[in-house]
Amino acid sequence: IVKSKLKNILGLTPTKIYARKCELKLVDFPTSSHFLNTHHLQGSINSKINLGLFHDQELVSLMVFTKPRLGIGTKHKGYELSRFCNKTDTFVIGGADKLLQHFIINYQPPQIISYADLRWSQGGLYKKLGFTQTNINKPNYWYIVGKKRVHRMNFRKQKLNLLGFDIKLTENQIMKSNNIDRIFDCGTIVFLKKIEP
Repeated sequence: IVKSKLKNILGLTPTKIYARKCELKLVDFPTSSHFLNTHHLQGSINSKINLGLFHDQELVSLMVFTKPRLGIGTKHKGYELSRFCNKTDTFVIGGADKLLQHFIINYQPPQIISYADLRWSQGGLYKKLGFTQTNINKPNYWYIVGKKRVHRMNFRKQKLNLLGFDIKLTENQIMKSNNIDRIFDCGTIVFLKKIEP
């Protein structure tokens, strides 16, 4: 997936498909989950609205929408564009716009929020799609367990204390004492698209 993303940044993606030659369909959750786990760095997410583009009966592009995450739901009414990706080593020209416009027409959200990962992007695609930058979030961190990156929320101090770890130690001290290191990202840019009634 990383190599595919780097090729895309360098304009070296080997397979290019026009969105107008693709059929847009709703995608069931198992298919969406498998596609994201195969082609997206963050993997699957629990979602009900999964829109896909199919070329010669094969899913080549997927856009997934969810309700905004806990903590921003009251501020951002509408939907979150939680995942978008193309099949590895494939670029679907006009795919994001086609999927987003279908979502807006058929689901009529008042607004859509999404995030650009600053490790990979300055949010150029969002700007092309009519989103406006609203905020820049500070870098976040994950823990590395074995060969997997695990979200920090799985290791909150409250959970660690319930497992019997010393309450006087910080979350990071507890994790280090178990030889589990953390890794930081570069932060995210928050984008918002308000839909005109």
